[in-house]
Amino acid sequence: MSTTGISELPASSPLTLRLHEWVTTVDHKRIGLLYIFFAMVFLIIGGIEATIMRLQLIRPNNDLVSPQVFNQMFTMHGTTMIFFVAMPLVFGFANYLVPLMIGARDMAFPRLNAFSFWMTALGGLLLYFSFLGGNGLYGGGGAPDVGWFAYAPLTAKTFSVGHSTDYWTLSLLVSGIGSVGTAVNLIATILCMRCPGMTLGRMPLLAWLNLTMAGLVILAISPLTAAQLMLLIDRYLGGHFFDTQAGGSAVIWMHFFWVFGHPEVYVLVIPAFAFASEIIPVFSRKAIFGYPVMVMATVAIGFISMSVWAHHMFTVGMTSGANTFFVLSTMAIAVPTGIKIFNWLATMWGGKICFATPMLFCVAFLFQFLIAGLTGVTLAVAPFDWQLSGSYYLVAHFHYVIVGAILFAAFAAFYYWFPKASGKLYSEPLGKLHFWLFLIGFHLTFDFMHIPGLLGMPRRIYTYEPGRGWDIWNLIVTIGVFFQAAGILVFGANLILSYFRGKTAGHDPWDAWTLEWSTTSPPPAYNFAVIPTVRSRRPLWDLKHPEDPDWRYE
Repeated sequence: MSTTGISELPASSPLTLRLHEWVTTVDHKRIGLLYIFFAMVFLIIGGIEATIMRLQLIRPNNDLVSPQVFNQMFTMHGTTMIFFVAMPLVFGFANYLVPLMIGARDMAFPRLNAFSFWMTALGGLLLYFSFLGGNGLYGGGGAPDVGWFAYAPLTAKTFSVGHSTDYWTLSLLVSGIGSVGTAVNLIATILCMRCPGMTLGRMPLLAWLNLTMAGLVILAISPLTAAQLMLLIDRYLGGHFFDTQAGGSAVIWMHFFWVFGHPEVYVLVIPAFAFASEIIPVFSRKAIFGYPVMVMATVAIGFISMSVWAHHMFTVGMTSGANTFFVLSTMAIAVPTGIKIFNWLATMWGGKICFATPMLFCVAFLFQFLIAGLTGVTLAVAPFDWQLSGSYYLVAHFHYVIVGAILFAAFAAFYYWFPKASGKLYSEPLGKLHFWLFLIGFHLTFDFMHIPGLLGMPRRIYTYEPGRGWDIWNLIVTIGVFFQAAGILVFGANLILSYFRGKTAGHDPWDAWTLEWSTTSPPPAYNFAVIPTVRSRRPLWDLKHPEDPDWRYE
């Protein structure tokens, strides 16, 4: 007791102080790590939901879960993976790396940066609170079951009773605010915060590609936000935007959703391109082939991606003119994408390739993204799409993009920049074990998923009758999920063990050439004691090899 008779408050523990520092931080590196940690937590949750669905489909006439629970898992898995795994993951890497790579001390608007992250986190929590309050405080839990695309009339009050759809809508509205805030911040940082000498023509490709991604976020999130507001008006204020029985149009919702949905694919895959564009040259010991063409191809993808959305809607009865336009635009976007693949291959050609774990994931990314692009072009053919748009063939194609391209490139980025963020080297044997387990699991699942789709198995199906030719393929697909889960466990163990017991990495373990490797590992709060000045696209290489003029790009 104190002399005043009032108990003195105990001093805050070191753990409490450290937690307070992370919660209140405006440091771009910590916010980037918070984004990545948030994404990893939701990756585990979304993976569990996917596993439940695959176990339900492992054999015909299975009754592991009810149809309603299956629809809830389907909705929550899709929403979680796109909005609360993939987007926070690419935002996290962008937050952490962009200021370091352009020689800045922080993002342009540090407080907006922190606000954007916490809005995204709040959106994820709102979505999962539906498990507790989706049917009202006294009605028990009820997660949304309208699909991650929430087509009308499934979202109408008469179909979606309770508040689960409202939680879905509000979670995406709130997280959308965070996404737009991050995009604005990235654009301002890249255009206004570059160090002396770093012209646009000398920027690392990761900065260029994230600039394009941020522009797409602003363009794509806006129609989704408008659609969510209209849905709330329909549900609570007597609106009829999507109510077909009162003069509304369910197809309008599809247009609003997919004018967001397809550019969103490029919002996610362009940062994957950025990771490959930084990692492949380092492990090939060659500068990127065709830097100006890579930049132009990226900008072209950004423009064309805003005009391809209705290839998701070939089956709704659009006019032949509209179908033709979207067939041509969808095929056209394959051209700049193909240019990128050729540039990466040309970078590797003749190089001294080192197949460390980041490079292994990049090589797999190249192959799998090529396959994803080819199956995407087949779906761009309207008559072919008419047959397969509602089948598991489309599910396999979509996951080839999201998992085979984006997640593989993200794993490459994890291993490549882990020494920079932690100051420790990861375990190479565990990294390669993770790669092979996940590669085998991915191909078991998504290669063989094409086959039941071609045999007519519809997506969003809860169960099926035996004797349709789907049984063995669903069994193989589900077995692949367990290989992927084992790979994720090895990945998590590698990061944790390496962080606590790994060897010291040093400032530049890869002998790289971009500015983030010129500062300490992990970087200090201020990034650079003296703001660097650059004279080429490979500033760190210039410092280490002043005698080698062939690497200079003035």
